[in-house]
Amino acid sequence: MRRHFFAALVLACPAAFAQTVSMSGSLGDKALLMIDGAPRTVATGATVQGVKLVSVSGNDAVVEIKGKRVTVVMGGAQVSLGGQASAGGGSQIVLTAGSGGHFMTAGAINGRAVRFMVDTGATSVSMSIAEAEHIGLDYRSGQRGFVSTANGNAPAYKVRLGEVRVGDVVVYDVEATVLPAQMDFILLGNSFLTRFQMKRENETLTLSKRF
Repeated sequence: MRRHFFAALVLACPAAFAQTVSMSGSLGDKALLMIDGAPRTVATGATVQGVKLVSVSGNDAVVEIKGKRVTVVMGGAQVSLGGQASAGGGSQIVLTAGSGGHFMTAGAINGRAVRFMVDTGATSVSMSIAEAEHIGLDYRSGQRGFVSTANGNAPAYKVRLGEVRVGDVVVYDVEATVLPAQMDFILLGNSFLTRFQMKRENETLTLSKRF
């Protein structure tokens, strides 16, 4: 009698499945996935919280959830179990310091995948002209100014970004500066960071949305 009762309990308790998945990086045959907002390193063929990594390339990965395959793009929106991009209603970003102590993260600007580095010393989100052109930003229509470089004064542009996304968190109408300097990533400056309450504990930085 007890065995039958125990078996019924097991059948009534399905395994926990993830609700949202996104991709923030890759290393060989492994992908760094954000599963329900938590970072998980998953090898090809492995399954974590019901999410199976089928394949991974440099910029995207194919995952299988409940028998359905979905492609997630690095820095793109989170994908729900239904295969639809999330609406960006998240309120918290959790980052882990990388080499050199910098907080790096994949993200998106106006729907285009980018790579950010948190920089509390930058007044605004800052990027190179090359990066602005890569994501299709019409920076030349912004407010023009000048910055000093080794080769003299060079034009810089202040613009407004319609949407800045990190994981499931979206911030709208963010001021940015487009600079002539060569930059390997986009600086996530205070025009974005001041929308959040920032808390650092050892190698973890948590950003909680204010508004």
